[in-house]
Parts: sequence; structure tokens; C-alpha cells
Amino acid sequence: MLIAAAYVALFVASMLVVGAATARFRRRDYTSLKTVTFGDESAVRPNRWASVISVLVLFLIWAAFTGSALSPLHVPGPFQGDARFTYTAETAAGDRDDAEVVVRVHEVGADVETPVVEPGDGFALNDADTLGIYRSKILRVERNDAGGDVDGYRVVAVNGEPIEANATVRFPEGRVTMTERGSLNFVPFQGYQMQPLYLPSPERVVQAAVEVATDGFRNSTLWEHLGYSLFRVLVGFALGALVGIPLGYAMGLSDWFRGWFDPIVEFMRPVPPLALIPLVIIWFGIDETGKIVLLFLAALWIMAIGARAGVSGVNITKVHAAYSLGASKWQILRHVIIPNSLPEIFTAARVAMGVCWGTVVAAELVAANVGAGMMITTASKFQQTYIVVMGIILIGVIGFGIDILMRKAESVLVPWKGRS
Repeated sequence: MLIAAAYVALFVASMLVVGAATARFRRRDYTSLKTVTFGDESAVRPNRWASVISVLVLFLIWAAFTGSALSPLHVPGPFQGDARFTYTAETAAGDRDDAEVVVRVHEVGADVETPVVEPGDGFALNDADTLGIYRSKILRVERNDAGGDVDGYRVVAVNGEPIEANATVRFPEGRVTMTERGSLNFVPFQGYQMQPLYLPSPERVVQAAVEVATDGFRNSTLWEHLGYSLFRVLVGFALGALVGIPLGYAMGLSDWFRGWFDPIVEFMRPVPPLALIPLVIIWFGIDETGKIVLLFLAALWIMAIGARAGVSGVNITKVHAAYSLGASKWQILRHVIIPNSLPEIFTAARVAMGVCWGTVVAAELVAANVGAGMMITTASKFQQTYIVVMGIILIGVIGFGIDILMRKAESVLVPWKGRS
């Protein structure tokens, strides 16, 4: 909730600041002169300032919530240092005495010494221990006390506050909860930063990328992992488009093809590729063929539906005009239907490519020895979150780059998109 609130606040603040700063520098072109813009898709263009600030905001939130040195601001992190609290012990006879506990909270894995404390004069003796951040520890303080092993001896208060089983006493350095057996469970203040196990800092992710690129991961370099994944995605997508586009055209132009294949396409379209993994293993084995077939099926139905929608969306007046000029069916297909259906096909191709990238991780679960998906899943088994995050970011960057290239290709090959 805190991260979501920070993101919303930065979004609103950025929109207001940039809107006020660029008000006098707005573009004056045909689109800006439109009197009706709400609901007109052609009047909505991506704000480049918003794009840049969006990336910076996400990076800032990531750095701030992981304690990164790259961020000037940080949310409160976990407590480190010597945490102190007192407890009050009571004997069976009703006598009471106070003692102090010092717990040195340190980075996990760091070599630290237990604090040295004076035992004190009463029967409740001062105690000390060590504990890693984000950890908890049950402190058996009565074991150090004189007569602590006698029946009826118990802890009745922490920092002067009465305590009983399952009750908690909080203080700036952490909290103490009494267990059912009367021991004290100490949890240091964990702050609001993410634990490295759940989300590593940007520096650690960059370091992981350098390590994998230099030394490799599971006997393959970073470029080999990404190259194999990219190869599988491109081959699976190309095969899906090669079969799906003609199939979609046939379904859009022929009632027989439409009736024959429509139940199959509509049945397979909502089936997630992950559900097909067992059949793919049985039918095609665990080599490259199975992975490519899975990606092929992920793209096939999307491309078929995109091509079918493209044919159905062709303006019928253009077809009538072509017929009136004496065009044949082949000429109508070549000069009317294909050009006017290309925008829908490009849209389907972008969606299919995204689905293929999302499926490549599952495809490489099928006994892959190399690949970005294999790298991510293997690292997750050993809790190497920094490699998982690195792989996710690289897959996203490559997928975004491919989408940009497809947009550029669409603007060059289909300049008539959006025109009647």
C-alpha cells in the first residue's frame, strides 16, 4: 500500500508540474486545433515527458524501497545496532527484580561479537545476544538469572509494561512478544524497505548482469541465454504467423473454412500455453522441437483471429468499387483486402509477440539447458532473486525493443492505417 500510494502521489505531482511548465510550449498543429478530442484516438499521442518521468519514478521507487545509494531519498530501513530493553522477573515468592537485555542487530552473514554487559547485582542478571536484520530470536533470559530454573519464576513486564502470553511490547528498536511458555521473542524493527530476498537493489541487479555476462550462468553466458530465447521466440512466432495469417484469411473469405475452423480456433484461443506443456512433452519430447511448438501454438490462434478480423473489417465500399472497375477476385484480394487488413494483422503480431515472450519462460521449463527462462527458474530455486529480476528486466527490454521495431515497420509498411 505504501508503494502504491507513493506511485500515485508522484504520478499526480508529475502531471501537474509538467502540465504547468509546458503549457506555453504546446504544439500548434492540426491535431491541437481539433475542437473535439475526448474519445478521438487520433488526438491522443504519448507525452514524451510522461514516458521519461514514468521510468524515472519507477526507478526512484525501486531504489528508495531497497536502500539503494542511487536514490537521494529512502524510506526507513531495518534497525541496525544495539537494541536495549529491560524486563522484570518475579519469583514464586513474589520478589521482583529488573535486568537489561542488549541485542546487537547486524547484517546477515556479518561477523560480529556479542556485546559485553555487566551482570548486575540482583537475581535477574543482564544478558546480551546477537541477531541478523529481518530475523527474530527467542531469548531465554531466565536461564541467565539466579533461580531462573525454579518453578514459579517468570517474566512479568518489559520496559515497565505488564506482559503475558501472546502479548507484545513495542519500542523504537523493535518489539518483544511473550510465547506460550513464557520466553521472550525479540523482533527488531524491520522498517519499510524490501528485503533483498524479495527485491534486490538496482546495484545488485547490475552486478549480477556483469557477473553473468562475464562468468556465465550454468555453463552459458548471458548472451547465449538471451540468444537462445530470442531464437525460439522468433521461430515460434514466424511459424505461427506463417500458418495463422493464411488461415485467418481463409476464415474471413470462405464460409466453409469459417465453419470448419472457427470452433477449433475459438476453442484453443482461451487455452493457456502452459496447459499444453504435458502434451508437448509427450508428443515432441524435451528437445528444441517441443519448445518451438509451444511458442508456435501461442502465436497461431492470435494471428489467425487478427487476420480474420482484418478481412472482416475491410470497408465494403472499396470492394464494390473494385468490382465495378472490373477487378478479379485475385486483384481484390491483392489490392483491397490484404492492404486494408494489414493494420489488424500488425496489431495481432504485436500481441502474439508479447504472448510468446511471456510463454518462453514456460517453454524453457521443458528441460532446457540454456535460455532466459531457464536462467530465471533455476535462479529462483536457489533464491537468487537478483538474477531473477535481471532476467525479467532483460526480457522486458528486449520485448519492448521488438515492439518498437514492429511499430516502426507498421508505420513504414502500412502508412494508410487509420484512413478511410
